Amino acid sequence: MSELFIGDLNMDLENTIGQNITNNKKIETSDWIKKLLQPSQLVGDLYSINYDYAKVIIHDHYRHQVGGIPSLSFLVASRLDPNQCDAVDYKDEDTSFILLRVMDSTSLPQDVEAEKIRVETAQRVSGKTEINWDDSSTMDYKTRNLLSFAGLQCRIVGTFFLDDDNSNSEAPLQLRFGSDISNYYPNRGLKVYKPNGEALKWIINYIDPYTKQANIEKYGSNNEVKIGHVRYASTNRKYQQIDDVPVFIYPADLLSQKTALFGMTRTGKSNTTKIIAKSVFELRKNPEKPLRIGQIIFDPNGEYANENVQDNNSALKNVYQLIQNTYKENEVVTYGITKHPNDPDRKMMLLNFYLDENLSIGKDIINNVLATDTSKYISNFVQVNFDKPSDYETNKSAKTRYDRKVLAYRAILAKAGFPVPQGLLISTKGLFNDKLLSIMESSQSDNATEYMQAAKSFRMEHPSLNQLAIAFDSLNKFIGENKEYKDFEAEYIKKSSSGNSWADDELKKTLGIFERQNGTRQIGKAIPQHSANTSSDYADDIYRDLIEGKLVIVDQSCGDPELNKSSAYRIITKIFKNNQQEFINGNEKIPEILVYIEEAHNILPAGNDLDMSDMWVRTAKEGAKYRIGMVYATQEVSSIQKNILKNTSNWFISHLNNTDETKELCKYYDFADFEPSIRRAQDKGFLRIKTLSNLFVIPVQVDKFDLNEDLNR
Repeated sequence: MSELFIGDLNMDLENTIGQNITNNKKIETSDWIKKLLQPSQLVGDLYSINYDYAKVIIHDHYRHQVGGIPSLSFLVASRLDPNQCDAVDYKDEDTSFILLRVMDSTSLPQDVEAEKIRVETAQRVSGKTEINWDDSSTMDYKTRNLLSFAGLQCRIVGTFFLDDDNSNSEAPLQLRFGSDISNYYPNRGLKVYKPNGEALKWIINYIDPYTKQANIEKYGSNNEVKIGHVRYASTNRKYQQIDDVPVFIYPADLLSQKTALFGMTRTGKSNTTKIIAKSVFELRKNPEKPLRIGQIIFDPNGEYANENVQDNNSALKNVYQLIQNTYKENEVVTYGITKHPNDPDRKMMLLNFYLDENLSIGKDIINNVLATDTSKYISNFVQVNFDKPSDYETNKSAKTRYDRKVLAYRAILAKAGFPVPQGLLISTKGLFNDKLLSIMESSQSDNATEYMQAAKSFRMEHPSLNQLAIAFDSLNKFIGENKEYKDFEAEYIKKSSSGNSWADDELKKTLGIFERQNGTRQIGKAIPQHSANTSSDYADDIYRDLIEGKLVIVDQSCGDPELNKSSAYRIITKIFKNNQQEFINGNEKIPEILVYIEEAHNILPAGNDLDMSDMWVRTAKEGAKYRIGMVYATQEVSSIQKNILKNTSNWFISHLNNTDETKELCKYYDFADFEPSIRRAQDKGFLRIKTLSNLFVIPVQVDKFDLNEDLNR
């Protein structure tokens, strides 16, 4: 008897708990409905629908009541009545909200007759400034009311719906979003509302709960950053009941992802970049889990590295001043090829090309400078590398050949004008065949004096590099045109155990640079990246700064464009390969790095360039795996290689002035809806934004960058 009583008691308790949960869900459902739908915001009825488009009939009275319905504005269609929603089941199919975007007007069946009436009435008042054709004295109320109906063509953006947590029935309901509709009934009416400011804030700042949780698990937070406010049109008339609706982005969306900023000059790209960089920098302020992200900005105009009038003389480089007691010294580091009077701590991006450890790096820089020259002797020189042979220490012949080639290369640097480091020891000992030098000294050719002087220089134990440059120039002539050398070479090969010639291909390609005066002049373009007084590699220094979570700004406002491009390529190569190695080694804590590229068309491969081995392309395609994100800004969509565009997740688009660019943009996400607006609206800071967390494009007026504003909340 007692067992039966206890069983009944447990059942009653379970029923009570279940009923409470059901009642709570109904209350939550009602609250969500009232957040998204307001009776005062009713604008019309949805009368035609398919899976992509919906047609809405609206009336001028309701259009006026909600402050107007701009093109590209959001509307919400639902079967629910916000006045009677206390007993709604969130599982019901009708408990959903279809998000619409206004595209254009659409015709109604009575439009032809309505237009005829309007024309006839307008004709009656033609020429009268004191009266309009829709005045009560010219059109009766019933007619005017009927003619006030109009149709709107809307794109279906997706569906908001409510869902529970399968693992926890007591958990609050979650608002979900799907980028389509799961069903429709052509003969079932839906009411259409224009979201007010509070409802619009929920809609445009929606982030999928799973994405939010993933960001928290991966980065310890999901900080949001206010980037601006909703702006539907260039005609940004106030008092439309959506004024100052804030738009937020999530800095975590940018990490390990590609981000594009496109737009004409002076339309807000750099301003947006500063807000993004500052928001990522401030992630280190998170008290629970400070997140230090290494950021590097390639700054072609010096606007991030230096104070300027545009930012009220408050440059991005000063962002470290905002964070007290939570950062290490020198959180922001600037690099440049030249000194700046207002930046005494700037680090120089210079390399000592003569040092053994820098030979290959310096040669790579020179190769990049020579990349556009297709002359045969230049192409041959580019092929020469200065990696030490594996048997350098054990094979005397290999060591001699390598050291001789290095000596010739250093002589070329000296002739090209690279300052020689003080105390650099030059030795020719054992590098030149004694019989060859004797032949040069006794030569009977027209250039006998020149060859004799060259041999004399090669016999000196410590000649200067300038002396050797003249000597190697003569040796190149002697090898190429003298019968005496050919006889020597034939005998040398016959006696050699390996069958190799004295002057191998690597040496000949190196000496070939002397064939034309322009050769060393071309190499001299790399001089601004050389310093005879430094011993470290700036690419290594920059990478160390990045793995410490610093903001690195590379000022490229001075210097040859080709040098800037080659130095940027060296740096991204260093970042990619080092992070790749961390990944290969199985390191779970791969450094998180974000790379910013201003004027990206000057650095990234051209849009028609299909070279998949290019390091920028590899970073775009594989960077996410190695925790490398990329933010690139330029004026033209078509200037960026397709493989980079296809791997871009975040888009910030301002004004583009021609259809070639806007049509290219239409290939991605739902930017096709905004194509006419992007081409027409020239307002500064008026952007269309699509991020990883935002599932549809949002039109935004981006805030003006303010160094002192606290972005991360």
